[in-house]
Amino acid sequence: MDEPAFNADHDHGTNSATSDLGFGRVLSQQRQLRLLHRDGSFSVQCRGRGLHAFLAYSNLVTTTWNRFFLFVASSYVALNAIFALAFAACGPNAIIVTTPTGIHSRLLQDFFFSIHTSATIGYGNTLPEGIAANSLVALESVVSLLGLAVVTGLVFARFSRPVADILFSRTAVMAAYGKYRSLQFRIVNARNNQIIDLNARLMLARFERRADGAAIRRYYSLLLERESVAFFPLSWTVVHPIDESSPLLGATPESLRESAAEFLILLTGTDETFSQVVNTRSSYSAEEVQWGVRFADIFIYDPQGRTAGVDLNRFHDVIPCPGETGEASGQAADAAR
Repeated sequence: MDEPAFNADHDHGTNSATSDLGFGRVLSQQRQLRLLHRDGSFSVQCRGRGLHAFLAYSNLVTTTWNRFFLFVASSYVALNAIFALAFAACGPNAIIVTTPTGIHSRLLQDFFFSIHTSATIGYGNTLPEGIAANSLVALESVVSLLGLAVVTGLVFARFSRPVADILFSRTAVMAAYGKYRSLQFRIVNARNNQIIDLNARLMLARFERRADGAAIRRYYSLLLERESVAFFPLSWTVVHPIDESSPLLGATPESLRESAAEFLILLTGTDETFSQVVNTRSSYSAEEVQWGVRFADIFIYDPQGRTAGVDLNRFHDVIPCPGETGEASGQAADAAR
């Protein structure tokens, strides 16, 4: 799978061009703005959504673990602080301390009593007195049960949510491939789960000059030597052959940098464990494309010489291509054709 055979006589069709992929005219005109980060996040921000957007289920399930735990801890402290103020508002005798606790602040006593109530600890040295205090205890018990159920559900949803943890090579490469030159990048499944029916889409975004001299960002869907694989147990080197129909024909490192070229990637497959569709995305800028090199062999072989797996320690390694010298490799390959 890592080095699929390429049929040089295969009809690759047409690399289609479009003026937009959904980024909009304003964003597409930003020459210095990267459309897609390497981690798959977009370079856009949406302000003014408010707190309800942050508390949305989809956000709490997809946000990072650090932010999630910070949100849970902050909510826990804030909730107990609110009930502590409510207990303090019930009067100086609403909470009775039967034995010394070493805490002399009335507000801190109420705060820790609220924690004992929410966690149903009940050490017995602090008791509520009166209708108001006991009513608050009953209310906090219900709120705590609901809060625990919500957090438990969110944690379960985060663990059970299928995610495509696909590792992309640190750089893409421009290397010879058959009688063509090609753009290549390598991917591997970083988890132990299996992904089936994996499909890849590769798109080129670059600035071009119109007849009136204005620069406009155009998008091209690049044809691949193989657009999908049924199984993904090892690694996959995704290859775009640069033939006569490719918009990269005659490209050089300088031309890619001058046109602010960016290669956008979208992978879609089915997680075999959950039987659900998963996807991931990434991109390579012109500076993240190496010329005159190819990917190093990462296969592991058993004593009989059979392929037994892949070595991820060499996943990002590249080696020089004989006869190609980086800057000149693009022109030389096209001239030889």
